[in-house]
Amino acid sequence: MALLTDPPVLSRARLAAWIDRPLARLPRPAAILTLLALIAGCIWSISATGALIHSADARIEAQQEGQHPGAEGDRGDLSLYRAINARMARGQGYYEAAIAEQMARNYPTKPFFTVRSPVLAEGTRLFGSGGWRIVATFSLGLCLVGLMGLPSERTSAPERIGAALLVALCGLGAFLDIAGLVHELIAGLLLSAALLLYRPRRWWPSLVLAAAALAVRELALPFLLLWMAFAIAGRRKGEALALLGVIALFAIGMALHAQAVIALGPPDAPSSQGWSGLLGPQAFLEAMVRLTPLSFLPLWLGTPLALLPLFGWLGLGGRPGLFAALWFAGFALAIALFARPENFYWGAMVLPAYGAGLAFVPRAVADLLAAARGVPPRERA
Repeated sequence: MALLTDPPVLSRARLAAWIDRPLARLPRPAAILTLLALIAGCIWSISATGALIHSADARIEAQQEGQHPGAEGDRGDLSLYRAINARMARGQGYYEAAIAEQMARNYPTKPFFTVRSPVLAEGTRLFGSGGWRIVATFSLGLCLVGLMGLPSERTSAPERIGAALLVALCGLGAFLDIAGLVHELIAGLLLSAALLLYRPRRWWPSLVLAAAALAVRELALPFLLLWMAFAIAGRRKGEALALLGVIALFAIGMALHAQAVIALGPPDAPSSQGWSGLLGPQAFLEAMVRLTPLSFLPLWLGTPLALLPLFGWLGLGGRPGLFAALWFAGFALAIALFARPENFYWGAMVLPAYGAGLAFVPRAVADLLAAARGVPPRERA
């Protein structure tokens, strides 16, 4: 009987040990290859991301030169959302206002999800744009609370303080007047709070936050699907069922949203050009540079720093590090495959939590160097 039960137990123990410190437990050849790949990735990011940023800047400059003076005030997504809010303030319903404005500006209304969720607009009607800034800053505060509350056996005090400072810097958008107009900014803050506040014995606050993010922007769905996979793998039945319930409610809401858009949209409404940009991983790094204070640094420094947080989160290990690394890597892949050049703002969905990974880079490098030298990892204190 022991022959039948011991190997699975041993395998689970090894898997748990690897999850706890994934970089430290790499075989020596794999550690050396990972270290070389990290160095190569940082060098590659400078030229690849720099070329993409310069190309985007040149395109924006050319578009602005082609406009008559003052035209830029009538263009762009933020102008669209302001106009929708203005119509709603005069008594129009959301869908009537949104479709009228998108048609007037030759924005697509097909497929239906090119019309954003009504949550931000309805919230603005109820409590104004200042109310969304309160939601945003409160969510940023929750992120800081979650970081400072990370277990001391997994993180050191300097790491937690450094991560909190980085999150604060990457979350400065919460204080902007336009916060209530940017769906990805609000959804990203809510998801970051959900990620950083999660505790196995107190997961429901994170579920509320993640559900709110999903209501604001459907791009939050992969976060909940990944979370449900973790809950199932961990045999956390109640957690998995709650997540399934949220996803089911989201599906119903999207069906109603689609019905409302299709009912009001004219048959000849413009369709989206699609999402198959295939820009590559540098598109995600461009987004991280543009959307964070890294934009103030020279490209040779800013672009590697945009890549390293993913490595830092992986080095953190455990459920927090592995979940975060998979979420960030998966969303980076989605941007690489599907985003068009003007979709860089999708990157706000992983901010500000992504930036905290920089605080964990020193431990990740130490673990990787030790593995490359063949030094066995010491257990956490």
